[in-house]
Amino acid sequence: MNYLKPKKLLKGDLIGIISPASSPDDLTLIESGVKYIEGFGYQTILGKNVGKIRGYLAGTDAERVDDIHQMFGDKKVKAIFCLRGGYGAFRLLDKIDYKVIRNNPKIFVGFSEITALQMAFLQKANLITFAGPMVIPNFSKEVSSYTEENFWRLITSSKKPGNVIFPDKDNLVAITPGVAEGNVIGGNLAVFNSLLGTKYLPDLKNKILLIEDISEPPYKIDRMLNHLRLNKVFKKLKGITLGSFVDCNETDEKKKTLSLDEVFQHYFGDLKIPVVKNFSHIHIKDFVSVPMGIKLKLNANKRTIEFLESGVR
Repeated sequence: MNYLKPKKLLKGDLIGIISPASSPDDLTLIESGVKYIEGFGYQTILGKNVGKIRGYLAGTDAERVDDIHQMFGDKKVKAIFCLRGGYGAFRLLDKIDYKVIRNNPKIFVGFSEITALQMAFLQKANLITFAGPMVIPNFSKEVSSYTEENFWRLITSSKKPGNVIFPDKDNLVAITPGVAEGNVIGGNLAVFNSLLGTKYLPDLKNKILLIEDISEPPYKIDRMLNHLRLNKVFKKLKGITLGSFVDCNETDEKKKTLSLDEVFQHYFGDLKIPVVKNFSHIHIKDFVSVPMGIKLKLNANKRTIEFLESGVR
């Protein structure tokens, strides 16, 4: 599959900011995030519906879809950053005109709930997107130099990134051995899981699955991984990379529980494909941004991950 690569970002380019899921609790943080982005020499424009609130949603479905169409259709906008995740992007998938996205490939950045859009864009518009920092949780506060350098390099350079250099404290841990190459797909486990059985999930055959999550106890992770197993997902893949699973171990000592590692071992320990955990990806201070859809090489024997191509052209 030849996926579409957006053009790399150049200094002075216009970056659109939209809120396709939830709205931030503190709207004043938008200004801080915008100031950070403009400090790098870019211009910004807010979607006309940014800041709207409808329960846990950032406005109605129609308003949020309209901002997506508007930003992709605007020739002056060269990249689109999501304000935050939360809930509700999944409600938009059957309301989006994917021709608009396919005909106007642009850098699109987000994570967590935004996984729903990223997988749909890959499947329905062939567009490579970026699982990377967002305006409110990341750019409105102090960004670690590791996260910052990794992200901006990915969207401003068409050079092949090569081997991922991990933060000093982090190293991959192999669950099963082996080496695999394939296009990377995935994102937030709960969101990815909810796309199974729909036409918005990319073909899983020969892919490398990258999953992460936050604040899901082991029994919920167990249920989601079992759902993947029952759908024979693991039999289709070339390899699996487990990103950050933040606050996913049971902290109540009175509760009977398996550890997260025990859950992982149960589902992945006997697989005949390489599986690694502890990949520094999302919901942590120092994380690796990933262009969803690019080819990468997973070497569980050497505990390395190599990006075999850029996410931009």
